[in-house]
Amino acid sequence: MAFPPLILASQSPRRKEILTLGAIPFSTFSVETPEHIEPEESIEWNVRRIAEEKAKATTQSFPNETRGTVLLSADTIVAIDGRILGKPADAAEAHLMLRQLQGRTHEVHTGFALLQSTRLYSECATTMVTLNRMTDEEILHYIHTAAPFDKAGSYGIQDPVMACFVSSITGCYYNVMGLPLSRVWSALQEFRS
Repeated sequence: MAFPPLILASQSPRRKEILTLGAIPFSTFSVETPEHIEPEESIEWNVRRIAEEKAKATTQSFPNETRGTVLLSADTIVAIDGRILGKPADAAEAHLMLRQLQGRTHEVHTGFALLQSTRLYSECATTMVTLNRMTDEEILHYIHTAAPFDKAGSYGIQDPVMACFVSSITGCYYNVMGLPLSRVWSALQEFRS
């Protein structure tokens, strides 16, 4: 049984890289959608909803190109003590976020959605990450060498400098990069034709 054509509804280079590991051919389309957090709902609920909205918006924007395909979309949020750390606006905000994560364990939540016609599946994967303490000099070096501005929580676990400070991970490594590949692969099996 084969997979129907797969479309990744994202321009994230990290999600493209992760999906390539699955050796499944895919193309990409994406549209800008608001990523509004509803504070009365859980983070897990929010990332699933945002992923679902991205998938539906892409289908609506590209109805001909997405017909007969499975659309994959995702959203990742970093949280510590129940507070969400989004993408930093500037170096000062990145520095503040990274200082909050030092010597502590935080959560990385990725919601993903699979949409084929009217069939919708979504779930949230959570990974716990503990970072060793970094000096202010090390944080500034990371900010100036790793471009944290497009990353939730101001860091990429795959970045060479940051890799030196990750002391433990509980859960999926690829989830921290932006796509829980093993969960996506498992869910995709239900879409084989």
